[in-house]
Amino acid sequence: MLTLKYIQENKDEVVNRLKVKNFEAAQIVDAIIDLDNKRKATQAEVEILQAEMNSLSKEIGQLFKSGNVDEANQAKERTGELKESIKNLSAQLDATTEELNAQLVQLPNLPHSSVPEGKGEDDNEIVTEGGVIPQLENAKPHWDLIKDYDLIDFELGTKITGAGFPVYKGKGARLQRALINFFLDEAEKAGYDEVLPPLLVNEDSGFGTGQLPDKEGMMYHATADNLYLIPTAEVPVTNLYRDVILKASEMPVKNCAYSACFRREAGSWGAHVRGLNRLHQFDKVEIVQVAHPKNSYEILDQMVAHVQSLIEKLELPWRILRLCGGDISFTSALTFDFEVYSAAQGRWLEVSSVSNFESYQANRLKLRYKEDGEKKTQLAHTLNGSALALPRIMAALLENNQTADGIKIPAALVPYTGFDFIK
Repeated sequence: MLTLKYIQENKDEVVNRLKVKNFEAAQIVDAIIDLDNKRKATQAEVEILQAEMNSLSKEIGQLFKSGNVDEANQAKERTGELKESIKNLSAQLDATTEELNAQLVQLPNLPHSSVPEGKGEDDNEIVTEGGVIPQLENAKPHWDLIKDYDLIDFELGTKITGAGFPVYKGKGARLQRALINFFLDEAEKAGYDEVLPPLLVNEDSGFGTGQLPDKEGMMYHATADNLYLIPTAEVPVTNLYRDVILKASEMPVKNCAYSACFRREAGSWGAHVRGLNRLHQFDKVEIVQVAHPKNSYEILDQMVAHVQSLIEKLELPWRILRLCGGDISFTSALTFDFEVYSAAQGRWLEVSSVSNFESYQANRLKLRYKEDGEKKTQLAHTLNGSALALPRIMAALLENNQTADGIKIPAALVPYTGFDFIK
């Protein structure tokens, strides 16, 4: 969430920068400024009346002691009037503050100056690419391979739960577990402390990282307890630091977490979401950092390099995209997407997003830091990335490594799977 101070002092900049995200902010910004001015004026009026009432309260006792009963009673009558006025103004203040907050949460994060303009994914900028795209004859897509080798059962998952909830079996389950452990071990080597978070969060947590209000209806809601199934471990892990004040010397804070993730993905149909390409439940390892603002973009580069190293160790062809204004998320300032090439499907599959949110999430979370020896607090920066999401990684591994004799396992995974071939 953008700060009121920044919006008040940089109105034109906010409006112009949000145009890169194809968001027309002028009307909301004007409403925010008007409401903030109204809130401040009402608050000032309350404080004036409160000061008068406090002063009168002190005088009343003295007037009674000195025998000025009439004046004391007049003062008491005036304090009653002041109390009623303060009560009414406080109600107005609460209503104005609520309306102000409702307007504030409608504003997306400001895009970084390097974010290109564009309407959607076709306008994203290719930053770099690597790896070798395999040349395969009569390559089968992963949804056929998993049947041939009995690795995943979609029909059984549909029976148990519904479409988009697969059951991993045998070497498919072991490969899934191998990927999770490989990603977690690599994160630990890179200095991330592992946590195992809850899979459900409350409203405060969803609001803190920007998933709530849920504008796209992506989250599963457990209505009886008013809890939400997490769409990513970003939500509970970042919320570890909600209402926390860190020391500057403690940053960056680095956490990684494995979790199941749940997304409704309403309205997704067609071959591009077939098989593992889009699921309602999937596994992912997430990396999260809380950083000093002066270092956050250097840290973003380090996180991008970490994800790149994972994909290279899996021997997959990859490319990195800088997301344009029309494709970047509501809360992100700058996002790099990773895609791997699927030889059987003949297209690129997104497997990771690595983002810097600057202070947008931190403001909602009230996540602050102090410079050592100082009392003043400032908003921290938050960053996260998928390292990695498993479904499309699994799809690409199966498709790109298929041979006439079976599916070859990348060398980096063999110590985790215990086998180097699926026959």
